[in-house]
Amino acid sequence: MTDAPAAIPRLATERLLLREWRDADREPFATLNGDPRVMEHFPSTLTRAESDALVDRIVAHWREDGQGLWAIERTADGVFLGFTGLAAPVDAPGMPPFVEVGWRFAVDAWGHGYATEAARAAVAWGFDVLGLEEIASWTTVANVKSRAVMERIGMTHDPADDFDHPRLREGHPQRRHVLYRLRRPRRVSEGG
Repeated sequence: MTDAPAAIPRLATERLLLREWRDADREPFATLNGDPRVMEHFPSTLTRAESDALVDRIVAHWREDGQGLWAIERTADGVFLGFTGLAAPVDAPGMPPFVEVGWRFAVDAWGHGYATEAARAAVAWGFDVLGLEEIASWTTVANVKSRAVMERIGMTHDPADDFDHPRLREGHPQRRHVLYRLRRPRRVSEGG
């Protein structure tokens, strides 16, 4: 991978830069993917090879779909913090057919509001640039930190939408997932 594929748009928030992936991001990304605290609500941590393959898939999604997960950099010091962005629907039976906003941050970045700040920027871009009508997010029932971010960005939860993740076996403790949704805000000119 080379630095800065030009096709990935950059977004700036008050404290963050949502940007393209760089080779230099691979090592800190592998570190956070190997941290059991970060990966608590996933089936397992990732090896360096699995983490690098994830970066490759993220970059490919940007090229193929025109949307994806941005690398997140703190503008004050240029430190890589994790990712946030929009993922196209997963083509798997039982998965919700929504564009998903998602995030994953290093433990040192927790508790500063970065996930909320970055997710708001990603959602606004999805509504304003991509013209999406609805964006969703889902996680395991026990992931209260991510659920709190979903609520802070204005998403709502209806227990009737919850589902069993089809890639996790029956009886897996993380199989049950909660689904949150956010509809595109209506402008006055749109009659609402």
